[in-house]
Amino acid sequence: MRISVRVNGQDTSHDVEPRQLLVHYLRDTVGLTGTNIGCDTTSCGACTVLVDGESVKSCTMLAVQADGRSVTTIEGLAADGELHPMQAAFREHHGLQCGYCTPGMVLAAVSLLNEHPDPTEADVRVGLEGNLCRCTGYHNIVQAVLAAARQDTGAASAGVGAGAAS
Repeated sequence: MRISVRVNGQDTSHDVEPRQLLVHYLRDTVGLTGTNIGCDTTSCGACTVLVDGESVKSCTMLAVQADGRSVTTIEGLAADGELHPMQAAFREHHGLQCGYCTPGMVLAAVSLLNEHPDPTEADVRVGLEGNLCRCTGYHNIVQAVLAAARQDTGAASAGVGAGAAS
């Protein structure tokens, strides 16, 4: 089946098997390996991407369901060599250790701030509960999201999808 998906600001078009998962389309067909595969059961959130701006676990969505839609991966957040404000906040506040969960966590946090631009600590903890980290204990992740929310640059939407735009 032929699908057309706008990935990180660039139009893509490929023949896919109807049962191919979006995560495999992004990694294997498009070649963007920043989206990680952690559990294949929607439990961990390592595969989180933005579909039309909303957080989606790409191991539960078929690639054909993304036909005609816009997908942003971790590779699409940075713009013109500058980290997205959420990425910068994760770096500044040490919101990662091994880094495996980080792409999905960052994208889930961007989506959270799109929906709730001025969250409390409790809001962040609830908003990210579908993304697991086995290393950090979450404290620094929560602090990074709160710091990004406080920025005047519009951390939630700044640069989303612009990284690969032509």
